[in-house]
This record gives sequence, structure tokens and C-alpha cells, in this order.
Amino acid sequence: MAISNPNIALITGATAGIGEAVARRFAERGLKLILVGRRIDRLKSLAESLQTECHVLQLDICEREEVRRKFCAIPEEFSQIDVLVNNAGLALGMESSAESDLDDWDRMIDTNIKGLIYCARSILPGMVSRDRGHIINIGSIAGSYPYPGGNVYGGTKAFVHQFSLNLRADLLGTQVKVSCIEPGATKTEFLSVRFKGDVDKAENMLKGVNPMSPNDVAEVVCFVATAPKNVNINHLELMPVSQAFGPFAFARNSTG
Repeated sequence: MAISNPNIALITGATAGIGEAVARRFAERGLKLILVGRRIDRLKSLAESLQTECHVLQLDICEREEVRRKFCAIPEEFSQIDVLVNNAGLALGMESSAESDLDDWDRMIDTNIKGLIYCARSILPGMVSRDRGHIINIGSIAGSYPYPGGNVYGGTKAFVHQFSLNLRADLLGTQVKVSCIEPGATKTEFLSVRFKGDVDKAENMLKGVNPMSPNDVAEVVCFVATAPKNVNINHLELMPVSQAFGPFAFARNSTG
């Protein structure tokens, strides 16, 4: 059985959390890496810590022209990208829809949807022309299971799920794979970003819970990226054992 054996991976949001963990896991397998993020100091520090060849790319994925220009300028020795891990994403706030900040909604849409498709669209032509490659989009269980305060964040992750499936439909007849990995509760900077630096709120969200670690998710990403060549894993949903599904909610009147 022939397994996929990628040589070069581009990882967005590589400065922390799942993206950093995926970079470390891929480096252990000897992949050359293109590390993408906004915090150049963290990118350089990560690259220096990895025992593999790295190209560091400071980039705001929300800027379409910047994505196009900088991806086109990737050095020749890194240009034949086998795996794109579309990891960069964020959630902001947990207010109800009637009270949410529209700027937060815009930023989630710009990052989780627009940034993801800008990166995919920039990388896809090369994969198709070489007739090999794999796009791994990092979604979320929030795209499948609604919860109060999830509104636009959940909507953006539902988009990631469906976009991944539609990419697969477009790419039928090629050897380019598309997968969507959908984690549940994972302990990263994600929650502190969501609550805009309020550490207490972030800690309370997972108080008493044994969440997944970035390494747990990275292990799954690596498994998907190295699956047998003739196997496309469409999507994988993962949660910590301490997380499950809730009952339907009811608004009850006072008379019962």
C-alpha cells in the first residue's frame, strides 16, 4: 500500500497553537516548511527551532493582493507545495447576535473565509498542474453544532466544511486531495483571543475540562496528510473525551 509522502508544506497561522504543532510534527517527518503568520519574531524563532529547511513568510492572509504577491515570490526550492494547511482562523466574542460587534463579525469573515480561500486559490493551480497535492482546511465542530454566542464564528466554519466538499467536487479527476479537520475544545491562544485578552474568561471556559492539546490535533493532521495515496479523507470531527453533544434547548413559559 503506497502512502502519501509529501515533501513541502505551507502552514498558515504557524506562530502558535495548532499551526505551530503541525509544523513541529511535519518537521519530524522531514518535510520542508513554509511558515506563514503575522508575528515575524515567532515565525523566525519557530524556524530556528526546527530541524528542517524553512521559509518564513510574514503575511496577513486577509489581504488578497498581498497573498497573491508573496505566494508568487516563494523561492523556487519551496515552490512545489504538496500540502497546504489552512489553519489561520479566529473567534471574537460570545455575545448574542443582537449585541455583537459588527467589526468582530467582519474580522471573522475576513480571516476564516476570505483568508482561507485566498490561500487555497493561490496554491491550487500549481497542485493541479503537477497533478498532486493536498489542501487541509482546519474547520471546527462549531460549523456543525450551534451554541449561544457562536453565531458568525459557527457560520464561517460551516462555510469551511462545505467549501472543502465543493473543492473535492471540482477536483474530481485529479490527484489533488481536500480534507477538513474539525476540532472541538482545544487549549490554545484561541480563547484568549476570543475574549480579547481576558485571561479569566478564557480559563473559565475550560475549567474542569480535559481539552485536547495542539499536539493532539497535529497528530490527526499528520495522519490525514500521510493517508494512502488513493484515499481522500473528506472530513474528520474530533473532540476530547470530556466533550459531547447537548440536549435541545427549550424556552419554557412560566405556567409550564
